[in-house]
Amino acid sequence: MTPEELSHVVKSALLQSVDAGELTLPEGAASLPDDIRVERPKSRDHGDWATTVALQLAKKAGMNPRQLAEALAARLREVSGISAVGIAGPGFINITLDAAVAGQLARTIVESGERFGHNEALAGHTVNLEFVSANPTGPLHIGHTRWAALGDAIGRLLRASGAEVTNEYYINDAGNQMNVFASSVMARIHGEDVPEGGYPGEYTKDLAAEVLAARPEIRDMPREEALPIVRELAYQSQLAQIKKTLADFGVHFDVYYSETTLHTEGKIESAIATLREQGHIEDRDGAIWLRTTDFGDDKDRVLIKADGEPTYFAADAAYYLTKRERGFEKKIYLLGADHHGYVARLKAIAACAGDDAEKNIEILIGQLMSVRGAKLSKRAGNIIELADLIEWLGTDALRYTLARFPADSPIDVDPELLQSKTNDNPVFYVQYAHARACNAARNAAALTVDRSAFDASLLTHPTEEELLAHLGRFPSTVASAAELREPHRVARYLESLASAYHGWYAKCRMSPSTHEDGSVEDVTDLHRTRLWLNDATAQVLRNGLALLGVSAPEKM
Repeated sequence: MTPEELSHVVKSALLQSVDAGELTLPEGAASLPDDIRVERPKSRDHGDWATTVALQLAKKAGMNPRQLAEALAARLREVSGISAVGIAGPGFINITLDAAVAGQLARTIVESGERFGHNEALAGHTVNLEFVSANPTGPLHIGHTRWAALGDAIGRLLRASGAEVTNEYYINDAGNQMNVFASSVMARIHGEDVPEGGYPGEYTKDLAAEVLAARPEIRDMPREEALPIVRELAYQSQLAQIKKTLADFGVHFDVYYSETTLHTEGKIESAIATLREQGHIEDRDGAIWLRTTDFGDDKDRVLIKADGEPTYFAADAAYYLTKRERGFEKKIYLLGADHHGYVARLKAIAACAGDDAEKNIEILIGQLMSVRGAKLSKRAGNIIELADLIEWLGTDALRYTLARFPADSPIDVDPELLQSKTNDNPVFYVQYAHARACNAARNAAALTVDRSAFDASLLTHPTEEELLAHLGRFPSTVASAAELREPHRVARYLESLASAYHGWYAKCRMSPSTHEDGSVEDVTDLHRTRLWLNDATAQVLRNGLALLGVSAPEKM
């Protein structure tokens, strides 16, 4: 029985109490919480699971919490699969499951496979998840690394919880930075230093070589005529390199949305018309303004300057409205630590467009990361490239490390730790647990242990009860991590699961013993049932690592 199933059992008992008149609530059954929370008690002596629902409902019901708990406990004791129910303190309800019911979870996990842990907590939600969105004027660097890992993991968690998610990359391919970029590449084509304020990295020489390989005649063309061609070719080449780096990092985007299209396809004009209809546009001083102060911004924002040129803010507003037009109920932005100023203005755009700024838009701000001993890129000059970090530390180590800390906490990555094959290295510890489980299954198979029998009542060792309890927490961990946008909850869960597995592995034999005379004891149903538990653990470790974009090696 999973915690979710037990939650439904407790709610059913409450409904029965309401119907029988044992529990009177102001709005009847409608007063009951949608989900009844069940948690592991601090001491296993108190049972397998505990709930505080009696404390939560006592005031509404006009009852003493312990009295309510006793009434509920009486009904729970009648439920098949529950072996004991106790009341502690002012009204805590402690529940002990029958060993066979608890152990059945191992079979459920194996049979569910990669779907175990998936849930419907966010079913019906349509989400646009925008992250990274680096300017296509240079390679991805350390500043983009954290959001690449976290954004992709959040998207995986949202999908696992039933949401329909589109990962989107906003390409800032309009504006003066693209002209500076093109001028930098043009200078390299002619063997010159980049102009002041340009992009000095060696990568602009590489781009110049690629442009010349595609269009050799560019070197002899008038620069004014050649510049748009150089800009487009260099941009496409740099964007391709960004996409390759992201792919190497295991990050997938469903949509790459070009800022330029907002200008060329009339999206900005359309957005202004929509915002004007909403009543938040103001014409003054020859310019077009959006009254974002109506919704908490520190000042109103110019959309169209007096000279008729749209501002960056106009593009931001138009881009938000395109997401709305494309049917995304929820728009999530993942922004870097230097983008705090964007929060109020983006929320104001949502409100001006007629959306609920507390419901339809969500902005996550991440803190910086650093890597001790990382060297500036020889190719890019003054930055540490993501491609170099991948080559140095590996995708798995980077992604896991970035996922195991809350986004709002700074990270200083220790490369020596990440490259070590010790239990002090969290990613190694979790991956090793999976590899160990796979190796144990191979060894068991060599001794003819298979999953031809399953008797959950045999899983009675304390380490088995502990391991099963950890396995049962996985679906709720995934759901809460998705709802809170906190992948670190999954990483920390995996570490506790790995610890429980290593403890079980040390105490419980899954393979038959070999006697001193070389003979092997007979295979029993206990061996076979423990193989189910072993394989269930491997499956959950694999599923959890997949949600973080980290591999689960079968050998290490």
